[in-house]
Amino acid sequence: MRAALIETFNTPLVLRDVAEPHCPPDGAIVSVKACGVCRSDWHAWTGADPDVAAPHVPGHEFAGTVAEVGRDCHRFKRGDRVTAPFILACGQCPDCIGGDPTVCNHQHVVGFSSWGAFAERIAVPRADFNLVRLPEAIGFTAAAGMGCRVTTSFRALVDRARLQPGEWLAIHGAGGVGLSALLIGAAIGASVLAIDVNEEALQLARGLGATKTLNVSGMSDVGAAVREATNGGAHVALDALGITATFHNSVRGLRKLGRHVQIGMPLGRHAEPTVPLLELVYSRQISIMGTRGIAASRFPALFAMIAAGHLDPARLVTHTISLEQAGVALEAMNGYTGAGITVIDRF
Repeated sequence: MRAALIETFNTPLVLRDVAEPHCPPDGAIVSVKACGVCRSDWHAWTGADPDVAAPHVPGHEFAGTVAEVGRDCHRFKRGDRVTAPFILACGQCPDCIGGDPTVCNHQHVVGFSSWGAFAERIAVPRADFNLVRLPEAIGFTAAAGMGCRVTTSFRALVDRARLQPGEWLAIHGAGGVGLSALLIGAAIGASVLAIDVNEEALQLARGLGATKTLNVSGMSDVGAAVREATNGGAHVALDALGITATFHNSVRGLRKLGRHVQIGMPLGRHAEPTVPLLELVYSRQISIMGTRGIAASRFPALFAMIAAGHLDPARLVTHTISLEQAGVALEAMNGYTGAGITVIDRF
């Protein structure tokens, strides 16, 4: 099968014919029809993720059809339209049984723990627990565009922050995950402030329904600007980038008792930012929480929001490309330019 490989970090992906994936006894082989290109893939491509060693096939935001099932897979059959969370869990540990598979100690992360979906086919272990049946109304490209960004944002706002109608949501970073959070926040009935340094991204945010936007390029006190724009501070704030500056901007833009959710993955020097414990956490009593991925069992709630017409993930997809162009799309992420989500839909 054809796949796009990282043969050397920070160099163009190489298209190769590689061996077909082996179907696990409890798993399935999925024929990939679409796969998102995500900044997490860029982290893998740069060599920043310790789980990734070259040669490696990235890609974790996939949708497609079941091509083969193992003998112990009972809920799916050939031809089923499917997607999956990027964190594939064991389904048997206390965390999984308790409904929190995203913190499973035995998790398998698509495109990181093993080769991913920048390929014609991919193996999914423990398919009965991890695969998600895709409604006919949702196309493969839209499903891949949802990928980790819409699903992670859904869990961040609905399950973690418990965003309420009428509250202010501040989103720091109007990339794919930030715009996904914007759509979900608007669907909930919140007022949404989109924050970025890229005017093209902010223009897209306005088109997607942002209540206000804020270009913070060159701004010295983003927290104060956010508090002013949100009439005293955001009730919920998301750091969608994972860098020290956006973390500080996020927590400082909250109102008293506000909730910060960390979506962006902090790596390297950004992994241990200082925390204003006395000023903000203790005195203003803000909450700081993390989120990563979503459980397969929570997809139906997200699909219900889409079916009701409150959310259209297809609006986030601004570019569709071929597998040959995947490397160029990753290289473009070296700068925080461009807007929307890019999806590979031709393999």
